[in-house]
Amino acid sequence: MTTVAFDDLPGLAGTPLGTGDWLDVTQERIALFADATDDHQWIHVDPERAKDGPFGGPIAHGYLTLALVIPLWTRLLDVRDVTTKVNYGLNKVRFPAPVPSGARIRLSGTLVSVEQIGGGVQLTADVVVEIENGAKPACVAQPVFRFYR
Repeated sequence: MTTVAFDDLPGLAGTPLGTGDWLDVTQERIALFADATDDHQWIHVDPERAKDGPFGGPIAHGYLTLALVIPLWTRLLDVRDVTTKVNYGLNKVRFPAPVPSGARIRLSGTLVSVEQIGGGVQLTADVVVEIENGAKPACVAQPVFRFYR
């Protein structure tokens, strides 16, 4: 994990942040996400039926994988001296491979840019969500974060 003071953020543009720890994507987590979003498609929530589906078992929602970028990101970068951290959005996102239920994922990232904004800074990052023993990443995205004092 990279820990940095707010005032040092501008100097980090272009810095690789490395790779974080693994996170388990359990069937329980997938079911909770389905409940929270009302997306109960069988490929996510019916392990028996999903065995015969296109992925050979249940998979996480793409948007669950994307939502997990936030807690995975906090394992890569800790910014001190801030009062508020905001997920400002995404410039782009793709899901090259599904995350099977029971898989482990982790995040790697690079800070692409750091820009001054009113009362804070805006960070743009390139991130990759890797699946343990996977041939392709689960998610490739460019999130935008804002940090305020």
